[in-house]
This record gives sequence, C-alpha cells and structure tokens, in this order.
Amino acid sequence: MPRFDQHTVLVTGGTGGQGASHVRALHAEGANVVIGDIDSERGAALAAELGERAHFADLNVTDEDSWTAAVLETERRFGGLTTLVNNAGVQNPPAVIEDTDHATWSRILDINLTGTFLGIKTATPALRRAGGGAILNIASTMGTGGTAFYAPYVASKWAVRGLTKTAALELGRDHIRVNTVHPGVVATPFITEPAVGSDTPIADFYSPEPFAIPRLGQPADITQLLLFLVSSDASFITGAEYVIDGGLLLGPALKHEVA
Repeated sequence: MPRFDQHTVLVTGGTGGQGASHVRALHAEGANVVIGDIDSERGAALAAELGERAHFADLNVTDEDSWTAAVLETERRFGGLTTLVNNAGVQNPPAVIEDTDHATWSRILDINLTGTFLGIKTATPALRRAGGGAILNIASTMGTGGTAFYAPYVASKWAVRGLTKTAALELGRDHIRVNTVHPGVVATPFITEPAVGSDTPIADFYSPEPFAIPRLGQPADITQLLLFLVSSDASFITGAEYVIDGGLLLGPALKHEVA
C-alpha cells in the first residue's frame, strides 16, 4: 500500500521549485494533493499533469477568506484534510536594515509569517475533523542566525520557529503534529534568480565550496525529509526542527587533501 494512501495534503506555494517537488512526490506515494498557489496557470497545468488525485486551489496565503475557501474546497473534493505543508514564501531584495522600506518589510512578514499563521489557524478544524494529522512549516537556515541584507526574511523565519512550537503544544492532544524544516541553499529559482526588486540572486552570496557536502541542495533532498516528517513513521515527533543544509551552518569543512 502506498505510504500516503487515503491521505489528503494541501501544499502552499505548490508550483514553485520546492513546492512542485513536494506535490509530485506526495502524489506518487498515493496522496490526494491540493496545489495551493496564486499562479493559476502553472497550478492548473501541474494538476492536469498529475491527473487523478490532484487539484489546484487558488490560494493567497495572506488572505484568511482565501484560506477558508481552499480548505473547504479540499474537504469537498477529497473528504477531509490530513496534512498541511506551509511552503509558500518570498525573499526580500538584499538591503541593510536602514535601507529597507516599510512596504518590503510588511510584504515579507505578511506572506512568510502571517501566511503560515493563517494556514495553521484555518486548517486546524479540518485536521481535527479528520482525526488528526500533520503540519509542516518550511522555514530556512536564515531562521537560525542573523544574515546581513535579509532582515525581513530572517525575522519571518525566526518567528515561524516560535509559531511552530506553540502550535505543537496546542495541538498535540488533538493528534496533530507540527514541525519545521530549515533548508539551506537549494537550487531553485528562489535562490538562483533575483528577488523582486533586485538584480542579485541569493546564490551569489553563497558558494557551496566550503560546505561539508560541497554542493547546492536539490528540491528532492528537502522532499525526502518532508515525506518522513508528515508520515506515520514520525508519529512521535512534534515541535522539532530539522536543518538540511549540507553543513552550511557548521562552518568551513577541511579540504579533502587535508582531511
């Protein structure tokens, strides 16, 4: 039996580099998958590509009514919701704090943090109705320390960590597990292409050469961890944080000839 047979998963930002990887893998393992995104063209195309057990829902994560509609649509179509993956996120153009405008700060926090909050808030009753389930919040290694030029993004991901732990405490007795994944530098357009308002991609600031595993991450790397954390194999794990970064946070590794 497929690992996610009889499961229904809502993935936000489901058309992006990591999101589409998560959607495809969950679907391949038997889940009903709802692709939540504002990009209706790409979302509908992905749902059509996957065919049966896949559905696109127009979802603006900053809007509570949009969340409510997406969750209800998920329940109507598949009979329940068992897993939420809060994957949607945006990056700010690099700038020091004194040069970061208020509108940019608000936009990043609204999508990355408020969007995650609204997802948990709106999906919780549906998860309860299904008898429990899992919520996985995608944060970032930038949520574990300070990173110059990225204050809004760093702040949003630090806040997601605290929100995750609070939700885990509140929902554990409802048989709902809540965990966080902190990806490092992953080879997706989010990293390799400039953020809106910038001409410099994040990849320009990070060379994988000093990493213990000297390469950029791939979406499949993150997906494999996600599949474990939302499955019954992780039934005793909640409020946890998983860094998956090839050793970025460890510091420079010894070169092969020295080791």
